[in-house]
Amino acid sequence: MNIRTAQRDRRTATDTPTAPPEDRSALRSRLALPVILLATFMASFDYMVVNVAAPALAHDLKAGQAALELVVGGYGFSYAAGLITGGRLGDLFGHRRAFLLGVTGFTVASLLCGLAASPGQLVAARLLQGLMAAVMAPQVLALISRLFPAEQRARALSWFGVTLGLGGIAGQVLGGLLLQADPFGLGWRVIFLVNLPVGGAAVAAAARLIPRSVSTPASAARARLDLAGVFGLAGALALALVPLVLGREAGWPLWTWLSLAAAALLLAATLRWERRLALAGREPLLDLALFRGRAFGIGLLINACVLAAIGSQLFTGTLLLQAGLGLDSRAAGLEFLPLGLTTMAASLLGRRLTARFGSRVLVAGTLISAASSLLLALTLQLAGGGLRPLELVLPLALTGFGNGLTLPALMGAILATVAPARIGAASGVLTTTQQFAGATGVAGVGAVFFATLGRGTSPVAYASAAEAGAWVIAALMAAAAALVGVLLRSPSTPAAQR
Repeated sequence: MNIRTAQRDRRTATDTPTAPPEDRSALRSRLALPVILLATFMASFDYMVVNVAAPALAHDLKAGQAALELVVGGYGFSYAAGLITGGRLGDLFGHRRAFLLGVTGFTVASLLCGLAASPGQLVAARLLQGLMAAVMAPQVLALISRLFPAEQRARALSWFGVTLGLGGIAGQVLGGLLLQADPFGLGWRVIFLVNLPVGGAAVAAAARLIPRSVSTPASAARARLDLAGVFGLAGALALALVPLVLGREAGWPLWTWLSLAAAALLLAATLRWERRLALAGREPLLDLALFRGRAFGIGLLINACVLAAIGSQLFTGTLLLQAGLGLDSRAAGLEFLPLGLTTMAASLLGRRLTARFGSRVLVAGTLISAASSLLLALTLQLAGGGLRPLELVLPLALTGFGNGLTLPALMGAILATVAPARIGAASGVLTTTQQFAGATGVAGVGAVFFATLGRGTSPVAYASAAEAGAWVIAALMAAAAALVGVLLRSPSTPAAQR
């Protein structure tokens, strides 16, 4: 009897269906996605959250204006300057390995920020935090492209769009709530120390869920990092970003123009060096073959227009709400909540719309964002000094919806033109373009804003200045919509894939 039972059990075990390897792999990728996206959230969150903590930093650390600017801007400088290198590190040594290194380093840098006892220590820790963000952030798009087949990638990118919008808004809203709650009496330090459990969980889960196959590329054994390219590109970006971010408040002195000129010269020399390396059959940091494809270059221009519009709208909107209408940082952050929510909703909805309507979704997204900027300008013009914060909800919500439709579809269209071996470098270039465009948009639209504001301090003056900025933002989005038309007529298989 026992023998028959054992035989029946063996037959049952043999006949029991098991999940095919491809199903297990797909499940593992789906579980890995939220872990990967935590890196995007942390990078976006920490870029914005310091703004709401600036008064507390000035009080507790006795930080002067220059130190505060470096605490806020230093992260952005090192983040933007290191992104192309971070993307290339993933291509050379594996996206999994680079991701784990970046998240671990970012978490350690966050701890150092939270333990800082002087402005100098905090500035140094923020620079390190930005560099580690530059290592982890490009791996997110690269891992999505490596882990998900083309038919599933749109959904993953829609969640990327959700996370990108959520991280930026949470930096203002959640940052203000954390400071107000003041858990354990940590004060401003809580905005950095909150990364410790998040980063630790992300590292542990990523080590288990991300396959090792994406960490051992065939080129790793012969990889050589182009150090001249690293310092050349990072130096050129830093020389351009510093005057763009600090030039307006400094009154655009001579050094800002000299720095921009030096950035252009250094960039030209570095690109020449990169071309020589490529012709010699070596591995340049910046793969110029990416730009041979017309679609990739046009996609970057659209990306730049959109991110310049987004960054400058957050900047001028915050000035209008706080300096013009007198809201505190928490109330001003909550005013942007509709923008974040509609960005999330559109990012999720966009995948289904794209499946049904194709590239028309990308056109619709840029047109909605342009229309929302026009609506904002008209609202400000009609309301003037009688503007109420509630009147801004609809234009901001429409802006978020348009951006949510645009960004995931745009990134998918750009990355679809890139070969797998170059996906890390392309992600680095794409993310660098976003950061640089955001800083340029803030500088350019900010200059229009303050030129219109003059010495005015009244709500009417701020409404007029924000209106002038809204017209420029609308022009940027109109340009993006026009470029989308050009992109859709471009060849679908550029040289970057060959």
